[in-house]
Amino acid sequence: MTSINGYPARPSVRAGDVLRLHISTSAPRFRVDFYRWGATPQHAGHAEWPGRTAAPGTFDRDWQWPAYEFPVPSDWRSGAYIAVLSTEPSSCTPPMDSREARILLVVTPSAPSGRKILYKIPTFTYHAYNTAGGGSLYSASQVTTRRPGCGIGGPVKGLPDPYDSTSPRQTFAHWDAPFIAWMEENGLESDFCTDLDLHEGRHLNDGYRLLVAAGHDEYWTSNTRRNVTAFRDAGGNIANFGANTCWWRVAVSPNGAGLTCAKFPPGAPAGTDPDSSYGCPDHWWESEPENALLGVSYRSGGGHWDGLRAPLGFTVTDGDHWIFSGTGLKTGDAFGREAALIGYECDGAAYEIDAAGRPRPTGQDGTPKDFEILGIAPLPSDWNFAAREPTTSPHAATLGLYTAVGTVFTAATTDWARLLATDPQVASITRNVITRLS
Repeated sequence: MTSINGYPARPSVRAGDVLRLHISTSAPRFRVDFYRWGATPQHAGHAEWPGRTAAPGTFDRDWQWPAYEFPVPSDWRSGAYIAVLSTEPSSCTPPMDSREARILLVVTPSAPSGRKILYKIPTFTYHAYNTAGGGSLYSASQVTTRRPGCGIGGPVKGLPDPYDSTSPRQTFAHWDAPFIAWMEENGLESDFCTDLDLHEGRHLNDGYRLLVAAGHDEYWTSNTRRNVTAFRDAGGNIANFGANTCWWRVAVSPNGAGLTCAKFPPGAPAGTDPDSSYGCPDHWWESEPENALLGVSYRSGGGHWDGLRAPLGFTVTDGDHWIFSGTGLKTGDAFGREAALIGYECDGAAYEIDAAGRPRPTGQDGTPKDFEILGIAPLPSDWNFAAREPTTSPHAATLGLYTAVGTVFTAATTDWARLLATDPQVASITRNVITRLS
């Protein structure tokens, strides 16, 4: 049986620069077709090369597969691109998602484009869950980024999603693809980058008004966080349509080819759950709570990973706020409940109920005191909860925003993108946030 798979030397490339791919195949020749993801996949170009074979490596070392160079045309528009590897010609558009023979790429602008929205692809998180070579950041403290898989084209750790069985969680197809398609269908133009680009200090100073992320953006470096915070403090806005965000700190090797994360307390016995532990070196919340940037944290939310969950939606706490314009929602109404909008993981802020009966942040977990809780969803007791500081606040998903020069919005649930195409209220809120903040 003919085999083929591959990975990029780095996950992004500027339009006009040379893309390096590493590919192994048992076929004498092979073809790579490049598709830009959007409302529909658009064929952008192809290359044909002689095949060479190489043995698979381990999860923690560069696989060093044969290298091929492709000059990216300077007129390629910034976007998320999928490289489809094939050994036989095909007359039809192949499926974009697969656990092999696919490579996820991000083309960044060759120069500032004038667009106001920058969309971030969370490659660190996709690599953390990638199990190619027999391991991931859930079984080891170090992984290589130079192996197949990174949101596409490789095996993935995690349980299946009963609400969307078409793709595994922790993949581009599951989280980013539907959000990006919805944006394009609604005329919301953006440029694209990866978290490695932001780690390296690229793009945030190129005139963008809004940084957007969706789905599951769990692993951040110190540089990424520092640069995103500086973007906010210079007046840039942030819209996070996801959850479990900035939960783990990772370090990137100088050449960008390796990720490390120290999850376990020193001397922790085998089988320790790091989320439920204190003293984890790379828990953001234990040293520099992510609430200070995002307004929320997974430790005041929770997760339900296995099977169907109780249907939960957000209860609106201020129906007059601009994010609800055109939705028909009033204070006390709920949205997203029937489709289980809350989950599979969600973020929250420690809160108390004020004299008017509205939830207000206590600030004890690092959440800015001016964070406005605009939607709330208390979580059932059968969810998974992480360790946190002592607090009387219930675990709850808390949708909201605050302003500190720039405005930061959080949807506070990973599954927000799943409802975009079917829930007009979720879609209207998303459109309101993106159009106003961009």
